[in-house]
Amino acid sequence: MHTGEGKGKSSSAFGVAFRAAGWGMKVCVIQFIKGKWKTGEQKAAERFDNIEWHALGDGFTWDTKNPEQDIKTSREIWELCKEKVESEEFDLIVWDEINYCTDYGWITGVEIADFIRSEKPKWMHLILTGRNASSEVIEVADTVTEMRMIKHAFEADIPATQGVEF
Repeated sequence: MHTGEGKGKSSSAFGVAFRAAGWGMKVCVIQFIKGKWKTGEQKAAERFDNIEWHALGDGFTWDTKNPEQDIKTSREIWELCKEKVESEEFDLIVWDEINYCTDYGWITGVEIADFIRSEKPKWMHLILTGRNASSEVIEVADTVTEMRMIKHAFEADIPATQGVEF
């Protein structure tokens, strides 16, 4: 799990995903927040036959105008997450930005932790990302890394750069 206020949670998870794919492992990435926004990592994943990528979110939900829709979308994405784990088709699955959903109360940490405990095969690797990971999910995780922001370019009015941040 990659959590915390600092930059690099998703990037770190995608690094692991590409490393796994490079070694021939089957990888699935499911994104909860990013939807139609095109990213370099998604474009790169298209070059791999062994990476399945789902960018299904409604966008940056902290600016939402329709919280009911965001909840509905998140619940649908959560069902896909469970299906992909239960299929046992993948060696590594990334649930990108799922922690935001628990922080907003759309999916509970207990629900996620219980599913991981009861349904995830021992051999399968699962990476969850996003700020404010729930204590229940932290408890069930094998590895937890907290990213801490010391300084960020955005604070100096430096915009996100295509190819570096997205």
